[in-house]
Amino acid sequence: MGARASALVARHPGDARLRTVGTSRAGTPLWLLSVGHGTRQALVVAGPHANEPVGGGTVLRLAERALADPLLTEGADATWNLLLSLDPDGLRRNEGWLHGPYTLGRHFRNFFRPGFLEQPEWLPDGADAVTLPETRALLDVQDELRPFLQCSLHGVDVGGGFVELTHDLPGIAGRVAQHAARLGIPRELGPYDTLYWPALGPAVFRIPPPRRGDLAAAITEAAVESTWYHPHRYGTVTAIVEAPMWGVPAVEDGSPPTDAAAVLRTVSHTLRRDTQRLERLFASVRPFVTAAPDAERLLAPVDDYLLVCPGIADSWDPDVDDGARPLPPLSTAHLAALRISGRRLTLRTAGLLHQLVTAAGTDPAGALPELDRLIDEWCADYRDSCGARWIPVTRQVEYQTRVVQTVFELAGRHARVGSRSGEPGWGSQAAVPMHRE
Repeated sequence: MGARASALVARHPGDARLRTVGTSRAGTPLWLLSVGHGTRQALVVAGPHANEPVGGGTVLRLAERALADPLLTEGADATWNLLLSLDPDGLRRNEGWLHGPYTLGRHFRNFFRPGFLEQPEWLPDGADAVTLPETRALLDVQDELRPFLQCSLHGVDVGGGFVELTHDLPGIAGRVAQHAARLGIPRELGPYDTLYWPALGPAVFRIPPPRRGDLAAAITEAAVESTWYHPHRYGTVTAIVEAPMWGVPAVEDGSPPTDAAAVLRTVSHTLRRDTQRLERLFASVRPFVTAAPDAERLLAPVDDYLLVCPGIADSWDPDVDDGARPLPPLSTAHLAALRISGRRLTLRTAGLLHQLVTAAGTDPAGALPELDRLIDEWCADYRDSCGARWIPVTRQVEYQTRVVQTVFELAGRHARVGSRSGEPGWGSQAAVPMHRE
């Protein structure tokens, strides 16, 4: 990505610049590619989650389009600032599947995503207490640019595409539907991430202000302070743009389910049973994998997933009163998303355990054959029962690019409307108080 960005700058030295805005924990430069010379700044962040690589292709395509179309730069008085990867160290740990072949088994056996406290978008202790250099670099860029728009580029492993916004942008749901239909991308109408969030339209959701909660809530609900809301004080619109790798048609089925309680029982019981299997396997391998190369980085997400799985299973089970918020009314799409989410948690955990045992070079507990069997069984469930089908990378990138361009257009339009009405525009330098619950 750095080489391609450098080549773009070499071909367009008057309109494109490339600079480092920080360094990762492993010493990798964090590159910011800027296109245009407008006064209104747009910030697009690729790779906030290590296992979601689509954003890297998207920012490069956005750069090419902004260089080719003056309406995206001079015509909009805008500069595009494109962060090539927020977590390049984590991205490198996914290289085992990035070059294909793109099968579910290969993906999950080579999956990596750091533990929650090492993910650079989150501010669990607030901006002043940040220790990750990647997070500090992003906060500094946000404070420097005060962008009218920030887009964070994410990739759903299995499911569909959706958008999360800190501000309503009327008209976006219809535009997203058009892009999805033209490119054959299923829209996820009830993602687990947004289960309790207000919908702004089909597959478009409003991000609630951050609130204080325990670690489990933070991991599963993005409930802590984050870099999504940090630039809110500048009037920034933040959009989280999710593009799927394996699409599942059922996630866009908004019809009422025949028997939601029965599905919830099955999903919650399955998650509880599979978590217990993994806990037993983890207990058997932990004594001899802790000395494996870089074991700490793999152990942290395993601990996180095993921490949250039992509580999630209880929260979905209609026969368990755990004192949590009741589930909202559920469509068939919601139930499909919950089934996918439960399977995702256990597949990721199994894949990380597989890597730990493999890296240790010894398997006295005989865990690898069982882990291979579980991974194959659960991937087959995605493929055969859920109908998960690989979406070519070019279509993933094109879908995400079109959605970002749409958000850019609508956010700019509403900023201008606010300015004409005498209200502070979303891209103004006026401070907007941070919300708290």
